[in-house]
Amino acid sequence: MVATVLKLRYRALFNTLARRPWQLVGFVFGALWAIGALVSIIGGLIALSVFQPLGTAATVSILGGTLLLLGWVLGPILVTGMDTSIDARRLAVFPFTRVQTMLALAGTGLTGLPGIATAIAALSTVILWVRWPIAALAAVPAAALAVLICVLASRLVGELSGGLGGNRRGRELIGTAVLLLIVMSGPILTGTLSLLDSGGDLVGRLVAAADVLAWTPIGAAWGVAPALAAGDVLPGLARLGIAAATVLVLWGVWSRVIDAGTDAAPRRTRRVAAAGRLGLFGLMPTGGTGATWARSLNAWLRDPRYLRQILIVPLLPIVFLVTGGPDGFFFGFSPLFAALMLSIVGYTDVSYDGTAYATVLATGVRGVADRAGRTLGAACVGIPLIVLLAVVTAVVSGTTSQLPVTLGASLGIILVGYGVSAVSSALIISPVAAPGDSPFKSVPGQTFVNGLLAFVVWGMVIALSTPAIATAIIASSSSDRVWSWIALTVGILAGAVVAVLGILIGGRLIERTGPDLLAKIRALPS
Repeated sequence: MVATVLKLRYRALFNTLARRPWQLVGFVFGALWAIGALVSIIGGLIALSVFQPLGTAATVSILGGTLLLLGWVLGPILVTGMDTSIDARRLAVFPFTRVQTMLALAGTGLTGLPGIATAIAALSTVILWVRWPIAALAAVPAAALAVLICVLASRLVGELSGGLGGNRRGRELIGTAVLLLIVMSGPILTGTLSLLDSGGDLVGRLVAAADVLAWTPIGAAWGVAPALAAGDVLPGLARLGIAAATVLVLWGVWSRVIDAGTDAAPRRTRRVAAAGRLGLFGLMPTGGTGATWARSLNAWLRDPRYLRQILIVPLLPIVFLVTGGPDGFFFGFSPLFAALMLSIVGYTDVSYDGTAYATVLATGVRGVADRAGRTLGAACVGIPLIVLLAVVTAVVSGTTSQLPVTLGASLGIILVGYGVSAVSSALIISPVAAPGDSPFKSVPGQTFVNGLLAFVVWGMVIALSTPAIATAIIASSSSDRVWSWIALTVGILAGAVVAVLGILIGGRLIERTGPDLLAKIRALPS
């Protein structure tokens, strides 16, 4: 059964590559990159074995193995999303035992391109220990355990980040929390390196870190051969035991997670609204614009796909503050970058509606009302957030005199983005994550061309924001305070004009393209 699953996985992969040339190109480039990386690694291991002492080889092996494990856990999340072509939910409908399911999932991880490359690189570390035959022999099973730890940890994190066995709200919270941690990993890493560098003896600290990691589950497998090469038999065997125990623990936890997700029905939460309570629909004006406004604002405040964009934006100034300090250029102008990010969140707004867009068409809401309501919903969240960021960064950096300039440019950008999105979302349907999906799950049907569309929209926003940006540059270089208020006025007016034109043009387009957009949504892979 496991062999059959692996055959089906590769057949599905080959069929996908045959139908989608851009994915085939990406696969070829990925294979070439893996081959190049392996050649470089093996060359480096040979040089390390010949020219460096045992202590250096041990440090590089342990630290490199630890980074490899982190790459397995975070790499698929950061680069292409978790591979969901074969997962526990898809296999749950077949008469597989739990062990067969786990073996099939582990097999797909080991026989994929990353798994093959990792196995070759891990076995290549035997080169480091050829001068010590016992260590070289022990390095083979230790490398096998290290590769198993990478695969099992990656699968476990994938299931947990996908919320296997949990309700939709739990999956959303877990996914959002992990996403925020990943976004903040840059400042955390920068701070860690600064602390290491402040100690003066960076090499000594790395050696000390390797000595500690060799006794932990994430580095024990890579510390077996160095210990035996140094003549420390008992520590080497103890580290081998830690690595084997890590594999057993990961297997046991993963088994429980799969049991919880495939044997029990998903839990559903219910909330009964009080009679007569309409929420935002009772507060907004009546008519198509007001109803769309309330629906859009509800999405911005409750849909995690929108909330993640809102939560990430305030982190930008923190990242720039840690990396460049309060006097840095990027920190002072971080509201502009935040506005640029928020400006295109709705560039495929209809795609987020999914098949529920049929309800919008059935109500007969006019196109202009639909575009205006969506824009107002986004503006109720985006504009106050940008203003708050501009004020906070100006106070922290001590540049309150430049606040009108920053506000004019950032508000101009976000308003232009609303106008561009009002047009683009009437023309573009792109595969997006389904409600409740983990932010790390790969989106079915997403292609290289779909990714380029976002950059095209960004280019349009930047081009149409030229008046606001140019006026802000002139005001920043001028000592006359009048230019600051001119920059604020020009930014708001120019952005408002583009936003209104976008609503009018997008409204006329959506009335013609509405049925076609629904057909494209229904044709998207699920």
